[in-house]
Amino acid sequence: MTDNEFYRTKRLPPYVFAEVNKLKAAGRAAGQDIVDFGMGNPDMPPPKHVIDKLTETLADPRVHRYSNSRGIPGLRKALSAYYARRFNVEIDPEREAIVTLGSKEGLANLAQAITSPGDIILAPNPSYPIHAFGFIIAGAAIRSIPFKPGPEFMNAMDRAVRHSVPKPVAVVINYPSNPTAEMASLDFYAEVVAFCRRHGIYIISDIAYSELYFDGVPPPSVLQVPGAKEIAVEFTSLSKTYSMPGWRIGFCAGNAKLIGALARVKSYLDYGAFTPIQVAATAALNGPQDCVDEMRARYKSRRDVLIEGLRAAGWPVDPPAGSMFAWAPIPERFQHLGSLDFSKLLLTEANVAVAPGTGFGEQGDGFVRFALVENEARTRQAIRSIKAFLKTAQGSVGAPVDLSKVRAARG
Repeated sequence: MTDNEFYRTKRLPPYVFAEVNKLKAAGRAAGQDIVDFGMGNPDMPPPKHVIDKLTETLADPRVHRYSNSRGIPGLRKALSAYYARRFNVEIDPEREAIVTLGSKEGLANLAQAITSPGDIILAPNPSYPIHAFGFIIAGAAIRSIPFKPGPEFMNAMDRAVRHSVPKPVAVVINYPSNPTAEMASLDFYAEVVAFCRRHGIYIISDIAYSELYFDGVPPPSVLQVPGAKEIAVEFTSLSKTYSMPGWRIGFCAGNAKLIGALARVKSYLDYGAFTPIQVAATAALNGPQDCVDEMRARYKSRRDVLIEGLRAAGWPVDPPAGSMFAWAPIPERFQHLGSLDFSKLLLTEANVAVAPGTGFGEQGDGFVRFALVENEARTRQAIRSIKAFLKTAQGSVGAPVDLSKVRAARG
């Protein structure tokens, strides 16, 4: 018996990141110094006052009991206060907010709560895997739509409504986007809300990177659109904003019916996050926010070093306006390899790890994703290796690279 005989696991393709991770592990075991841009795993410490609050709370013997799957009231109130000051949106902490074990868990459990086998879900391609596979695991069929906000996105939504049987249940949106770093305007959200209200389609928005922006214009929330709460919920997380990825604290806010469905599923599956972590998360949201400004400035500095270095090395990449990622088109001479083989080549020949774009959907196969998780010195080290690698692979533009000659040239 294999796992491919099970209904849900057989719907999942091989995990494409596993091959790159295996090569990374082998390289490190051999003593190679790999600069790793592969995973969006923040390397900065959480703010001191958040850690202090966690340490203080741990001393209370009462907090080590089971928590509540909806989240402690104080944390839900802190989330509501965040929405009020950041987006001017009123959230009822009792009916319109729930704490999740990171936004990923919340997205997956909401999919279980609202999806029947055979339902149609609209998801961008490429996108963060849980946006599609959370629903695929729940039995849905995915209809891909463009990741860029604009007319093509709206036209694809219209075609999906006219040509899908049954009608789509929900659409997933994610701006700033993982992996593409695409941004969306409030006007675009207004179009999406108006369309979905007309056709009775739920909106599931993921704004995990809403505080990572570099042009001075904070990304909006879909819940700012009048009437959005009638059909929309929004997921966010403390993982990136406060460098707390391993703490697994996220939120869902918005439509009370969808929040209630998620809460009901979660009540069967978990007892909520560890109470001291929730108390510390409350301190993060309610406390001084200069730490967020510092985090944003550090990511911007890393972005600038990476993009300027790649361009100087002959690899033109657009600077992301938000998120913690750079979405880089594969250099023309390597496009015939596809993103997985190119990522493996970059790792073995330059000791630089990136995420292959195909891991985010077939429309991402011409790209690789850099996560801004290495400091400036390490990034410059990676740029030097990439520049040397690209130099050995010089040839006529568009001609496939002879990998044997590349490896021979590098010894």
